[in-house]
Amino acid sequence: MVVYILIHWLPMMIGLNQYDLESPEVKDDFEPYEYLIREDVDAIEMIPVSGGELDLGRYHDNVQVSDFWIGKYEISWKQYETFVYGEIEKKEYDKMLMEKLGIDGISGATSPYTDMSKGMGKDQFPAINMTQYGALMFCKWLSALTGDFYRLPTEAEWEYACKMGEKDLDSQSLEDYAHFQKNSNYTYKEVGSYKADALGLNDMKGNVAEWTMDKYVKDFYPQIAGKKDPWTRPDELYPKVVRGGSWREEANDCQCSSRRASSRTWKKQDPQIPKSMWWNTNADYVGFRIVRPRQTLSKEEISKYWLEPIEDYN
Repeated sequence: MVVYILIHWLPMMIGLNQYDLESPEVKDDFEPYEYLIREDVDAIEMIPVSGGELDLGRYHDNVQVSDFWIGKYEISWKQYETFVYGEIEKKEYDKMLMEKLGIDGISGATSPYTDMSKGMGKDQFPAINMTQYGALMFCKWLSALTGDFYRLPTEAEWEYACKMGEKDLDSQSLEDYAHFQKNSNYTYKEVGSYKADALGLNDMKGNVAEWTMDKYVKDFYPQIAGKKDPWTRPDELYPKVVRGGSWREEANDCQCSSRRASSRTWKKQDPQIPKSMWWNTNADYVGFRIVRPRQTLSKEEISKYWLEPIEDYN
């Protein structure tokens, strides 16, 4: 497969858009690709997932999912901190690309008030302890840089990709593909330390649990049965959904249908009043990966996904 690298600053230096927005070759290309934020930061690798119908959960609740790209790896500290510490100058944003997505500005993350890695390592280790809002604002920032719409996966997209990736792996041990309680030594691993799944995705199970776009509802599967691209939009701060299990959980909680609800306890050690809308203190097992829908959406449709912070941080 052809891998193409999109480097945001080169086209701007020569006075062109990042790519030809009308190019059918770009729009119709559904291949793996990379996006290089900066030369000293590992590229974000994206893997195409062909949509379709699939039974999710344990109750044969069939849903339909459209084509999308999903991150090969969980977002690393090196990538996330490029956003947090504003290491891309404002002049490098392309106003035309932002206008296409209906983005009129980017919210800058507040600097963390303690070592959010809990001493487990940064750089190529997965970024952790950010809120769902913080993870989504990274996606909005990346969208502004690239002109492509990035966001968190919905629950349905996440589980669909996980189940597509575990095909033909039934005879393999979970320990070959996942970093979980049995083999974790009570810490996380650098992204991509284990084998990729059948789709080429790493760490979908274990390492860190991953934020989705959804509000947590107990009867999720019956609610989405028969729907296309379902999404349960959050309307309150808690609970929201993380998927896939983590380094501290047992094998049964590191499966494609494993769901966990966010909790106020994730901010237990936050000394601030009100508590941060960007950071947790007690979610050292929660990170995220990103998706990009293949279908081109209108500015109005995209705006539905830029969730505003819900004013309840205590």
